[in-house]
Amino acid sequence: MNKETLDQWIERLFDQDRRATAKLISWVEDDIERAYIMRSVLKQTGHRMVVGITGPPGSGKSSLVEALTKLYRDNDERVGIVAVDPSSPYSGGAILGDRIRMQAHGTDRNVFIRSMGTRGHLGGVTRSTADIVRLLEGAGYGRLLLETVGVGQSELEIMQIADTVVVVLNPGAGDGIQAIKAGIMEVADIFVINKSDLPGAERMKGDIEMMLNLSCGKTWRPPVVLTSVTDNKGLELLYDKIEAHQAYLLESGQRDQQRKERLHQEVWRLWEDKALDAFEIMWEATSGKLVNIDQEDPYEVAQRLWQERFKGG
Repeated sequence: MNKETLDQWIERLFDQDRRATAKLISWVEDDIERAYIMRSVLKQTGHRMVVGITGPPGSGKSSLVEALTKLYRDNDERVGIVAVDPSSPYSGGAILGDRIRMQAHGTDRNVFIRSMGTRGHLGGVTRSTADIVRLLEGAGYGRLLLETVGVGQSELEIMQIADTVVVVLNPGAGDGIQAIKAGIMEVADIFVINKSDLPGAERMKGDIEMMLNLSCGKTWRPPVVLTSVTDNKGLELLYDKIEAHQAYLLESGQRDQQRKERLHQEVWRLWEDKALDAFEIMWEATSGKLVNIDQEDPYEVAQRLWQERFKGG
């Protein structure tokens, strides 16, 4: 594809053209001219904050995303949503159920919902998630929401994309103390106990507050918010807490520190991709020369390939 054609599509993205937005997202996901597209978009993005919604499956993340979207739309704000679903380890496909669950906004031209499969990548997000979020910002969506797969400790990766991380739990999924031990709790800027109309919500809140009293040494203490989408309870309070956290990031300078750490991680991931590509090429050329695989020393082979690639580095 020639650069002139790409530039036309990118210009249409900046003009808030939905078709161009979808097309460029697909190209980036499929690694078609990804670097060129993102270099063009990066110049005009990075100003909006991303809200990450994460937690165990069934905790009501999609319902909360839909409820927050309604609040943002009531304020006439455009909303971009990236929802990551797990891919099948067998077929590689994903159900992408968020398009079904968020029907209320399916026809709203000021809401863009992109469902993505993890494509085998662990960590709750995909390799291209950060780029997709930037493309939505470039398309003029001022509110950016990222809903991730609830996969446990590896979901720490959401911290590398979202400025504000909302961890969603619900009563009946174990007590609050056990939930804190699950690993993903450490990433929370805000705790949400969803489905709080169910028994045990107040107790779970108390357990989490107790753990925060013992372990929270941060300058920002994560609030614990009770919500119920069915009763329309606590949603405006959650909205306010998200606003408060983002104001804190700006006032404290934490946002700049987050962005620096994020750049470090993104550069490393790009290096990792390049290194893997280089290794596969070298291994293909080398493996055919190995006479007896059982007797090969993997340490020696690795060192030999490294030296060949980096000339004694």
